[in-house]
Amino acid sequence: MPNSIQKIFPLGFPWETQDPFLFCVYHLDHYPKGNEHMGPAVSLEGRNLGNDFAPNALGWRMYHGHTVPGFPYHPHRGFETITIVNKGFCDHSDSLGAAGRFGEGDVQWMTAGRGVQHSEMFPLLREDRENPLELFQIWLNLPREKKMVDPHFRMLWHEEIPEIEQDGVSIRIVAGRYGDTRAPEPAPDSWAASEENHVAVWNLHMDPGSSFTFPEIPEGVNRTLYFYEGDSAVIESTRIKPDHGVILNARAVELTNSGLEKAHFLLLQGKPINEPVAKYGPFVMNTEREIQQAMDEYRLTQFGGWPWPYPDHVHDRERGRFAQYPDGTLVEK
Repeated sequence: MPNSIQKIFPLGFPWETQDPFLFCVYHLDHYPKGNEHMGPAVSLEGRNLGNDFAPNALGWRMYHGHTVPGFPYHPHRGFETITIVNKGFCDHSDSLGAAGRFGEGDVQWMTAGRGVQHSEMFPLLREDRENPLELFQIWLNLPREKKMVDPHFRMLWHEEIPEIEQDGVSIRIVAGRYGDTRAPEPAPDSWAASEENHVAVWNLHMDPGSSFTFPEIPEGVNRTLYFYEGDSAVIESTRIKPDHGVILNARAVELTNSGLEKAHFLLLQGKPINEPVAKYGPFVMNTEREIQQAMDEYRLTQFGGWPWPYPDHVHDRERGRFAQYPDGTLVEK
């Protein structure tokens, strides 16, 4: 194995991550046509509704949804979610009264901080044809001093996310920088907000035969590459199979798409926070006592309650891409 590779591992559900990242999951669902409720226009008989995660011959899942696929209201505390929707749409609603619909390459960056409830539903907007969904959700930890900041969410619209094209390689820079090209500003309290933390979230798409060299980074910064679609790639002399992750070291390293199909990769990179991590479901703190405090507070306050009519709230079918912020600001695309 070349010096540039520390580890190669198969991708499970969720994907293995390194500090400062806590979690990464890839959803690829080939949803059918939608019905009048924006759910699948097919029978749901036989599905474990409310907990439908099992792969099946039809190639799609309802997750925790009963009518519309997705994740009805649930709490978070102590970390951030970065949700990248390459195909399809996600409807966001939260306990702050904020809402949004995003997709087609848009990204939502949400700082849970001291606590927020939100729902993430996948409305099947098209009744005349299929509704494919491709989505990454990444959990980025917050350092101890930021665990209890006020919740915040920001939309990074796909029109604003820089994409570099060079010699058959396309790089979408969701976080971090490549050369002089910088991603949009992340949430203000994020670990990614400080350039010295070298946080990067990139989505790479490579034509057959193309190559890309990842630049050298400081020693101690973690870098993981996920090969999620394609047929073959090579890092130096080592062949990488699809559905595998690679932990890379800090030196410059060349990646080549050695297959006959387009290859797709996600890069997660960042300086580790190097603090104790205590996790229980949707709460991530530094100690077990803080986890118990989070659970007690959620039972008592519901992190502000739920201002929407349904736990699995979705927006009107005719609504386009938009973000409604807690201060009343409305952005429509």
